[in-house]
Amino acid sequence: MTITPSDATTADTAGGELDADDPLAAEPADATGALIGYARVSTVGQLLDRQITALEAAGCMRIFADKKSGKNVERDELRKALDYLRAGDTLVVPSLDRLGRSLQDLISIVAELRKRGIGFRSLHEALDTTTPGGRLVFHVFAALAEFIRELIVEGTREGLQAARARGQRLGRPPAMTPEQIRHARDLLTHPGNTVSSIARLLGVSRSTIYKYVPELANDSRPALSVGPAALPAAE
Repeated sequence: MTITPSDATTADTAGGELDADDPLAAEPADATGALIGYARVSTVGQLLDRQITALEAAGCMRIFADKKSGKNVERDELRKALDYLRAGDTLVVPSLDRLGRSLQDLISIVAELRKRGIGFRSLHEALDTTTPGGRLVFHVFAALAEFIRELIVEGTREGLQAARARGQRLGRPPAMTPEQIRHARDLLTHPGNTVSSIARLLGVSRSTIYKYVPELANDSRPALSVGPAALPAAE
């Protein structure tokens, strides 16, 4: 059975409204809109010429370009490009790493485009989500990202369980060691020592002293010990 491109489009979009939960659903339903390009380099000194030339050759009517690292959340031109796109348009990038900071970030952006009825193309990888094959590849990408995430979560959980079994303390270390607490208590038995001066001596805040010597909150000091300790005299 031979299916013409128009027949394939009709079959792919049968049922009318786009199903965002189906990774193979057609998107956009009618890919007759504009091709909008996005390029990015990591530093101001790098040139965008090659990427822009490739996007122009692909037929992009407008190109947005950022000069900042992909790790930078505030990619202003990408935000403008996403705002500019309309249903039926297709976002075109020179390569996948120009769009996403990570695989998960890439999948998130493309999934959001799908919900809006916008296609996505990557020239270097020859990936086009307006085709069933391109959507299948992204479905595999999404499954892989979820698999990696679950492996990380499981590995973290097993690591924590092993640490607890060895008796290791988890979380942030205490602000004061038992020795510092004893030292603070000894210093507080001397009437001439203030909480502020003891905190400076031990390199902690006043609130930390009050936290680890709770009786201070009731305006009482630790009981006087034998041989009260005084702060060292300033030189």
